[in-house]
Amino acid sequence: MSSQPSNEPLRVIPLADAPPFEGAQGNEAPEPAGEPTTPPSPPSFAPDPLNSLKFRPLIAEQLAKVFDPEIPVNIYEIGLVYDIDVDNAANVRIRMTLTAPGCPAAQTIPLDVERRTREIPGVNDVKVEVVWDPPWTKDKMSEAAKLTLGIF
Repeated sequence: MSSQPSNEPLRVIPLADAPPFEGAQGNEAPEPAGEPTTPPSPPSFAPDPLNSLKFRPLIAEQLAKVFDPEIPVNIYEIGLVYDIDVDNAANVRIRMTLTAPGCPAAQTIPLDVERRTREIPGVNDVKVEVVWDPPWTKDKMSEAAKLTLGIF
């Protein structure tokens, strides 16, 4: 850097236009009273095709150990798992459904899915999202599941 003075005028940024200072601790301005604040949005999930390809078979193997207590076929073969995506940091997002909104195991199945997925070496974080659209139908079942349940 040169120690010679520049002929350009000094540029001053008004404080109101300055970007927020991220490193301030305890020096933040108080929130205006009465105005709700919005929490920062979580970082978006961007599936990584290679990590998804790497982890999907391992996750499917684990999900084949999860059963609805009322059905003798695992949730993967029954077609309750819609999507398995993994990002570049090995965070897993699983979209799944249940056979019915009033399923007695509605609380335990997603927790079991999360727990078994976390057991896979290299998996960082797991988010299981239970969705109702599209609704589950028997058409989503694998041929093996239909055969086991005698549905054709």
